[in-house]
Amino acid sequence: MGRLENKVAIITGGASGMGAAMAKLFAGEGATVIAADINEANLAKIAELDNVEGMKLDVSNDENWAELTKAVVDKYGRIDILINNAGISSEKTPDQITDADWALLHKINSYGPFLGIKHVSKYMKEAGHGSIVNTSSYTAIIGSGFNHYSASKGSLRAIARAAAAELGKFNIRVNTVFPGVIETPMTANLTQYKEAMAMLVRATPMQRLGKPEEVANAILFLASDEASYITGGELVIDGGYSAQ
Repeated sequence: MGRLENKVAIITGGASGMGAAMAKLFAGEGATVIAADINEANLAKIAELDNVEGMKLDVSNDENWAELTKAVVDKYGRIDILINNAGISSEKTPDQITDADWALLHKINSYGPFLGIKHVSKYMKEAGHGSIVNTSSYTAIIGSGFNHYSASKGSLRAIARAAAAELGKFNIRVNTVFPGVIETPMTANLTQYKEAMAMLVRATPMQRLGKPEEVANAILFLASDEASYITGGELVIDGGYSAQ
């Protein structure tokens, strides 16, 4: 308990899946959590937790980010942690991908985190500290998933590394995690492809899918002061799949 005592954390996509697991864990560790999400029904539910406030956010909207970060600082006086977790997925193959598909995935999965870093780092610079953790995907580092999803997550990896190099002198740390397939609402549609899912599990050294809490615990460490000399770091959370 208390690993994030007195810290203010923004978690995008914080109303469901991995984001909700992070919100619950962070609040339990003493943080004031802003669960930022576009789904108002899920926001109302997650805001029932102690020390969690739900705020509506379209991560791909520059003005939304400016308004949200100002509101958080006006109310709580600081932003110590940003978790860029919001994202969308797609299983389309290259021959199916349209211009609109490509634009949408990049708008949410890479431009959204860029905007988060842009706006939050302004306040973190003034405070002289901050921790930013980005949720990419193991498809950004392995030769699998030749589509717009892996491209958008690879873009996020590059953004995060550049931000770590740029913001380190301000005592702002930027790290990235690379989850494999985690049991969340976003991946639930994969269960309809039972044979493909079974093959994926068999190909994973740990012989199972990941749980949201397992990703949340790794992100908790990177967000906390325990990781005070870690920036530009990359942590893979995929049950050993990418080690093969």
